[in-house]
Amino acid sequence: MSAESGIELEFVLESADFNGAGEASSKIKRTLQQLGVRPDIIRRIAISAYEAEMNVIIHASRGVIKAGIHSDRTELVVEDEGPGIADIGLAMQEGFSTAPDHIREMGFGAGMGLPNMARCTDKFDIKSEKNVGTKLRMVIYH
Repeated sequence: MSAESGIELEFVLESADFNGAGEASSKIKRTLQQLGVRPDIIRRIAISAYEAEMNVIIHASRGVIKAGIHSDRTELVVEDEGPGIADIGLAMQEGFSTAPDHIREMGFGAGMGLPNMARCTDKFDIKSEKNVGTKLRMVIYH
C-alpha cells in the first residue's frame, strides 16, 4: 500500500443509537489490526474514533465517520448534523459537557470526548456552526 492509496471506511451514525454505539470504531480497529498497525497507534485511533462516534450519537441527529487508512497515517473525518458547538474553547476543557442528565446516568457525557480526541491525535481540527453541525478532522501518523 503506497502512502496515498489506502482503505476508505464509512459509517453512518444515528442519534441515540446506543445499541450500535462503538460498532464503527470497533470495525476501524479490526481493520487496523488486520493491516498490522502497531498496537499503540491502533489504541490512539480507536479512542479518537469512539469518542467522536459517541459525540454524534449523544448530541447530533445524524452523522458520518470516515476513516482513510494509509500506510503512514489514518485520517478520521466526522461530520454531523446537530446543534453545533457554541464555544469550542470551552468544549475543549476537560470536564465541560452539555450532555443531558439521562445521558450522564448511562455513564456518558463526562466532558472528556474532545480533549481525549485532541490528546490522541497528531492533527486535530474542529469546525462547528450553531444549528448546522460539527466537522472534525483528525490525523494519526503510523
